[in-house]
Amino acid sequence: MEFQNVIAKRRMVRNFTDQPIPPATVDRILRNATHAPSAGFSQGWGFLVLDTPKDLDRFWRHQWPDDQRSGPHTGIIRAPVVIVPCSNKHAYLDRYAEQDKGWTDRDEQRWPVPYWHIDAGFASMLMLLTAVDEHLGAVFFGLHFLDGVRETFGIPDAFTPIGAIALGHPAPDTPSPSLERGRRGLDDVVHRGNW
Repeated sequence: MEFQNVIAKRRMVRNFTDQPIPPATVDRILRNATHAPSAGFSQGWGFLVLDTPKDLDRFWRHQWPDDQRSGPHTGIIRAPVVIVPCSNKHAYLDRYAEQDKGWTDRDEQRWPVPYWHIDAGFASMLMLLTAVDEHLGAVFFGLHFLDGVRETFGIPDAFTPIGAIALGHPAPDTPSPSLERGRRGLDDVVHRGNW
């Protein structure tokens, strides 16, 4: 698909069919995520892939208890794949303590902006864009019960889940009411030379 079409078609899909996604497609989405930029080429990300009914059920039980699984959440729960992108701060602190970077103290104060989360976000965006290129739908969403997900799936303490991405074949859905706000124009967000 032409890149501008990928950008134009990218949206958060919240309703999926239960049609499976071929493993090779999931692998392409993950492989593309590893091409995201990362500070110092630290690549401090990890991706938990949930693609079996048992794992998906365990995941959704943490996200929404049984009594919250109907209504607006019904369509997203049908997604055949959920990917939990995680960031690893220590990969960055370790990388920047190497000789070519020269920060041997590993001081977290050198990072006023936590690039480990930003880079995991870059990787997540590449997954969302690749899903569009594969004619799939995707949605990035926050995790409500982070500790439960971490414990259930054995996510190491060094990794922080930054959210989750549900992937699948899109089904008809109702656009988010938030879209009624409209996209902000360039004049509202771009400041040239001075704010």
